[in-house]
Amino acid sequence: MPIYQSDSQLYASFQELFGIIERHDPKASDALLKASLAITFVCSAPAAAITINARKAPVQLLYGATNLQPTIEVGLTADTLHCLLLGEMRLSKAIGADLVTLKGPVWKTMSLADLFHYAQQFYPGVLQAHGLPTTCPGLSRE
Repeated sequence: MPIYQSDSQLYASFQELFGIIERHDPKASDALLKASLAITFVCSAPAAAITINARKAPVQLLYGATNLQPTIEVGLTADTLHCLLLGEMRLSKAIGADLVTLKGPVWKTMSLADLFHYAQQFYPGVLQAHGLPTTCPGLSRE
């Protein structure tokens, strides 16, 4: 059974997560702005899309379908994204196991490191606030 039962549940959790990151460190998106990066996470189970548009300040977060052409598109299940943000799965392992597909200049994903660090720090609290599991279901640990 997937962690997120609907796209609206996933969007609500991520809106809260990004809000916490922004309040904690307003400069958390600086690396993305320096890379002039737009990245879209295209999730399945449930179907959802989250786009971070950092081509110019302020960084925009877009939920759902958009006409924006991302620099990088990341395809994965919502459960895989969940496990990555919990730190229970490494991105390299997820890519090697074909759990994540990347389209675009992959080297630019390095600018996501700070954002992922913050997300891993605050994500469990967001899950708890939404009554969601704080463990990684069905995916093996590294």
